[in-house]
Amino acid sequence: MFDIVIQHLPNILAALIYGALGVHFWNSRWRESESQCLTCPMRAWERAAIAGALAVHAWGLYTGLFAEAGMRFSFSFALSLMMWLAILIYWLESFLTPMEGLQPMVLPLAAGCAILPALFPYVRLVAHADATGFMLHFLTAMLAYSLLTLSALHAIFMGLIEKALHRRSLSRSLLSLPPLMTMEATLFRMLTVGFILLTLTVGSGLLFSRELFGKPLTFNHMTLFGFASWGIFATLLVGRHAWGWRGKRALRWTLAGFSLLILAYVGSRFVIEVILHRA
Repeated sequence: MFDIVIQHLPNILAALIYGALGVHFWNSRWRESESQCLTCPMRAWERAAIAGALAVHAWGLYTGLFAEAGMRFSFSFALSLMMWLAILIYWLESFLTPMEGLQPMVLPLAAGCAILPALFPYVRLVAHADATGFMLHFLTAMLAYSLLTLSALHAIFMGLIEKALHRRSLSRSLLSLPPLMTMEATLFRMLTVGFILLTLTVGSGLLFSRELFGKPLTFNHMTLFGFASWGIFATLLVGRHAWGWRGKRALRWTLAGFSLLILAYVGSRFVIEVILHRA
């Protein structure tokens, strides 16, 4: 047990920093008080603290994923890497676009995902990981997962605001947020980029399966969930441009597509690795 703690110390430390920052942002942005300010931009030390957590988390991922024998991976590392990329994208995007208000949702989730490799330390060697095509496919897939994760969290956030609007129970913090139309535009921008990356991921896996994985494409539950998720996001974006889909319909389709995307790999690997104890 002690060896596992030492081995995964960067992941544990990153989780603690993310968690502490999540509590801080809840108290300073969300919690109703005289000094509370949901839309206040992040201060320099807050940005630096998130950057520090990202650096520690990156070190934990690097030492866990790469060994002399080759690249290792598991469902726990998939979620941890996905959330690291999501936080990195969120941190970079916050310099260009107002992204305030999401911190108390994103950071605790990052804390939970960062510590997963310590709780589920099982890993397996990845075949063909040294191939350039595989690395590009892998990176594209992780970026797609991360952007669509942020989109799902953004959709949940918008759903909470819309529900408060209908109940006429808006707090002072929610009243200070940008209009829903502006937030919706941000959501669909993330969805569009995420969908392009997901299309590249699915397309490369479909066309170059033997080169990437050393075997032809097999149609199983993972493949089915992946194609279903791609179809949902494609339908949502077409519906947006052709018929102006927005509001609750857009939020439901976003969450449905994301749920299937998670099941496509992470959920399947969790069942195989944790429940069935198979490689």
